Amino acid sequence: MTAYRRPQPIDDFGLWIEGFKQPGVLVEIAALAVCVALAWGFSKLLRNALRMQDDPSSVLFGRSVVDGAMFPLVLLLLAYVARAIVFKFLPMTAFKVAIPVLVALVVIRVGVKVLQAAFTTAPWVRVMERTISWVAWLAMVLWVSGLLPVVLAELGEITWKIGSTTLSLRTLIEGSVTAGAVMILALWLSAAIEKRLLRKATGGDLSMRKAVSNATRALLLFVGLIVALSAVGIDLTALSVFSGAIGVGIGFGLQKLASNYVSGFVILAERRLRIGDNVKVDSFEGRILDINTRYSVIRSAAGRESIVPNELMVINRVENLSTAITRVWQTSVVTVAYGSDAELVSRLLLQAIDEQEAALKEPAPQASLSAFGANGLEFTMAYWINSGDAPVQLRLLSQINNRVLQMLQENGIEMPYPQRVLHVKDMPALAAAQASAGHEAG
Repeated sequence: MTAYRRPQPIDDFGLWIEGFKQPGVLVEIAALAVCVALAWGFSKLLRNALRMQDDPSSVLFGRSVVDGAMFPLVLLLLAYVARAIVFKFLPMTAFKVAIPVLVALVVIRVGVKVLQAAFTTAPWVRVMERTISWVAWLAMVLWVSGLLPVVLAELGEITWKIGSTTLSLRTLIEGSVTAGAVMILALWLSAAIEKRLLRKATGGDLSMRKAVSNATRALLLFVGLIVALSAVGIDLTALSVFSGAIGVGIGFGLQKLASNYVSGFVILAERRLRIGDNVKVDSFEGRILDINTRYSVIRSAAGRESIVPNELMVINRVENLSTAITRVWQTSVVTVAYGSDAELVSRLLLQAIDEQEAALKEPAPQASLSAFGANGLEFTMAYWINSGDAPVQLRLLSQINNRVLQMLQENGIEMPYPQRVLHVKDMPALAAAQASAGHEAG
């Protein structure tokens, strides 16, 4: 039985210094410079060919050529090719440092850009970006210094048993790294598919593509999770033991969550409610900005946003104001003083409505004496408007009311203030008290 020999790190940094003093290092540096120029030129040409200049959210390119993942990926590939060529003639020194640095850079850029594309507003993305950066640079330092094999060997000796499976800390770490890579790849593919599907889509087409996008992301993440568990070393057959408990958890503890997810797919599949529709849900009225698998985002005309669980959109009554018939019946009440000419007031109200192009002429608008109010004659003017947009309705109502006010003033028709008449009866006690007070004063 052979004894275990632990790999030794390169601890003589003097050899590194001497290696960098050799003339061959200049050749390596020149080869790396050529690789950088070629990688930059290829990335720029590909970016222009794909017309990605105006897409700062691209994972491959970002806001500039070197900001995305394409430049470090191409540079790493060219560096490997250059190292293989130069190694036939010269010993390696600069490439031993450049390759680990480029690998760390690729990991950081790909991980960060994918997280930014998949989770644009999540607050924990910044923490994950820093974690990926620190882990990648730490692994690079261990690789360059030669300590990485030593650390992995020490971690491999820390083992424990879970049932019939023996796990080591090294296996767990390597599996976690593999799982992270698989999940990042799944998120990358799902984000790319979602972006491709939702590009230039509107109305019902947008809702259907959103449903396909959500289903694709869920499928990719599920496959990535299975691969990740296998990479960590967990026997997937053992998960069958927990299937019953998971079913009970979904049935009780996760009932609402599962209901919201199912409702989200139902809404997107039926396409009765679509992104961009004006709806009224539970006394909240606004435009649907997004329909996710668990909730929908509705923004009111005042700019307030409401996150509505999809279950409420299915089980409750929802008024869709953006239907095929967009005509809306709008009314307004005008009060004038008693004694005013009712026929003249009706004509003026109809004239104020007819002057607005947004008010439909057919069916014809109406203006009639509707009630005898406490303060004056109440006239109701009503008309149809061919728009379900609340801001458009409010703007038209304001324009008509302003015109009505102007025309009533021009024709001398009074709009009365609220009035109350108070009658005080002459009571004997009150009169006697007033007379007594006057006598004392005299």
